[in-house]
Amino acid sequence: MAVLNVNGKSLNTTADPRTPLLWVLREQLGLTGTKYGCGIAQCGACTVHIGGVATRSCQVPLNSVGNRKVVTIEGLAANGTLNRIQQAWVEFDVPQCGYCQSGMVMAATALLAAKPQPTDADIDAAMTNICRCGTYQQVREAIHAAAKA
Repeated sequence: MAVLNVNGKSLNTTADPRTPLLWVLREQLGLTGTKYGCGIAQCGACTVHIGGVATRSCQVPLNSVGNRKVVTIEGLAANGTLNRIQQAWVEFDVPQCGYCQSGMVMAATALLAAKPQPTDADIDAAMTNICRCGTYQQVREAIHAAAKA
């Protein structure tokens, strides 16, 4: 049995140690905010934070997580209050279909933690998630607004 620290809680799983973290989160732990997109760590829909680093969970085997803290989209809001990125996403109407958005929010949150005042180039370099709806301009505007908040 593996014990994971997810969103500040110790959670047990009997998943095979080689199972990708994405599937443990979704199928074993019921945290379905993290999405399956491509399965090859290219699209970013499965982005979570592992040890504070934005990571594409579809290619991370459970046994490689160890005791590092995992944060999913469900773990960002505190006491029902959205974090500044989530709030900016709402204010700037970023989501269209919404499928990629949890991964986008996780990547943007990690970006602001590393670079509190990112430039457009910083945003372009960090936000490599794919959005089929093409909301990239709204993403950039929301990140700049969150940086000022």
